[in-house]
This record gives sequence, C-alpha cells and structure tokens, in this order.
Amino acid sequence: MTTDYSDIDALSAVYLEDSYVLDIVEQPGELRFRLEAVLTEAHPSYQPPKPGEQYCYANAWLVFTDVTRIEWDRRSNRRFTDESDEEDLGNIDQLERRSDHWLVSGDWGEVHVYTQAEPRLILSEP
Repeated sequence: MTTDYSDIDALSAVYLEDSYVLDIVEQPGELRFRLEAVLTEAHPSYQPPKPGEQYCYANAWLVFTDVTRIEWDRRSNRRFTDESDEEDLGNIDQLERRSDHWLVSGDWGEVHVYTQAEPRLILSEP
C-alpha cells in the first residue's frame, strides 16, 4: 500500500515536483530538505506569483522526524543553475509512503526514510 504526499494534510497545498531542493541535511533521527517550495492557492501563505515567476515560492524545510533508519539507493551532488544564476539540486519527483517507510526521489538521489511520523513542511526565512 502506498500513500502519495498530496494525501497528507501538511503537504496537500504544496507542489513538490516544481519545488527546488537547495540542500539536504541528515542528522540523527531526522532528515531535512531545504526547499524553494511551490505553494498552491489552497495554502494559507499563498500569494500571487511575483512578476516573471510562474508560481508562489516560499523558503521552507521538508522535515522527517523520529527517523530510525535512512537508506540511500543513490545520491548526486550535481547542481543545476537557473536563469538568475541560483543553484539547486533539482526537484522532488516522488514522495510516497510505502508500508514501513517513505520513498523520496529526484535528481539529487533516492532515499528510503524509516519513520512512522508524517513529513512536515516548515516555512522559513530566506
């Protein structure tokens, strides 16, 4: 049985496939993705896109807590540069709950995150 991230209340108003991963921080019991996250109109912090932007972007952390194990299938440090010379690690192409873990993947790699807790999105300052 799988659960897609869009079925989780905390992530239902975020579009991860077009959000940018800026950094990945792995600590004991926690895995964090620093994002330039796309917020949909359903998100309470949504604002109309800035001139020249397609989406409402917000600085955020995608946080997995109470992590008992992290298994990387692949990992890449490749960076992508956008039109304004800002670098990122790509997008989150997949985030879904498998039977006993979360599968997260994108250009930056693929990781299995073992936790019973649902991931949270925490908006942050730039």
